[in-house]
Amino acid sequence: MPTIDNFDDFSAGLTGPICGGFAIAPDDTTDVAQVTRAIMVSGTGDVSAVLKNGETVTLPNLLAGVVYPFRVARVLSTGTTATGIKGLV
Repeated sequence: MPTIDNFDDFSAGLTGPICGGFAIAPDDTTDVAQVTRAIMVSGTGDVSAVLKNGETVTLPNLLAGVVYPFRVARVLSTGTTATGIKGLV
């Protein structure tokens, strides 16, 4: 029996639930596959990132398992100490 999705015809927005995710390997020159709606880490630490608007920031001491609503275009290996970074969309 197929899974029923009562909200299949609703358009996704920034305030709606997260519907997908992917692993992010920090890289100083390569953008993520898709700009995120949020990120999450499995190992506490800093994340150095380029945001959607092009600004580079270091997000200090992100805690494991917390969803952070950052629109990230790239996660830099330089300055990133957090592990298990996931992009959420």
